[in-house]
Amino acid sequence: MAENEPTAGPVVAVVDDDPDLRSSVAALLAENGFTPVPVADSAGFFAAAASQSIDLALIDLRLHGESGLALAIQIRERMGLPIVMLTGRGDDTDKIIGLETGADDFMMKPFNPRELLARIRAVLRRSGHSGVALPDRSQSQFLRFGRLRLDQTRRELIGPDGNEIPLTNAEYRLLEYFLRHPDRIIARTDLLRELGSDLSLYVDRTVDVLILRLRRKIEPVPSKPIHLQTRRGQGYIFVTCP
Repeated sequence: MAENEPTAGPVVAVVDDDPDLRSSVAALLAENGFTPVPVADSAGFFAAAASQSIDLALIDLRLHGESGLALAIQIRERMGLPIVMLTGRGDDTDKIIGLETGADDFMMKPFNPRELLARIRAVLRRSGHSGVALPDRSQSQFLRFGRLRLDQTRRELIGPDGNEIPLTNAEYRLLEYFLRHPDRIIARTDLLRELGSDLSLYVDRTVDVLILRLRRKIEPVPSKPIHLQTRRGQGYIFVTCP
C-alpha cells in the first residue's frame, strides 16, 4: 500500500431489500470512514463474505421473501460477527425478536443517520475492533450526573478523571434511559420494554442483576446507591443530583 493511500475503514455489510435505503446507508457509511458492502439478501451476504472480511452486519429484520432474523442467526452461529438490526415497525415484538438473535443493537426505521453511525461505532468498539474512528469529543452531547458524564455522541461513560468507564450495550442503554427520565419512578416492566431481550444475555436472571452491575460502575458505594435507587414494590428511580 502506498504511504499516503487511505486505510480502508471497518467493513459493514448492509443487508436490505430496499435499493434506495441500501444505497443511501452505503453512501452514509462511506462518507464516514466505513467500507460498505451493500447486498439485497442472504445469498448476497454470504457471497460477499466469501471474498472479503466483514466486520459487522447491518440487517433489515424483514427482507423480501426471507427472514432477516434467520440470517442473523446464521451469521451469529457461523461467523460470530457483531450485528445491528433494522426494523420498520415500532412495536416491542420486533425489538425483542431482533435482540433474541443475539444482535448487539437495533434501530427503528426511519432512523437518525448520526445515531446509526454512533451505534455502529459503539458495537464495533465493544466487540474489540481497533479501527473505529470516533467523533471528536469536543462535539459530543453529554448527560451529566454526579461527577460522571454520559457521552451520547460516542456512547461512552466518562469518569471524573476523563477516562472511559466501559459499559456493555445493555448497560449503556439502561443508563441513558434513566438519564432521559430522571427523578421518576420507573417500573421493571418499562425497563424490560425499553431493553427488549438484551436481558436474554443474562439467561434467567432479572433486570435487578443488570441494575447491580450498573451500580458497580456508577456508584461510589454500590450497596448504598445515591443515583440509581430502588423503590420497593414500585421499581427504580434515578437521582441525578442527590
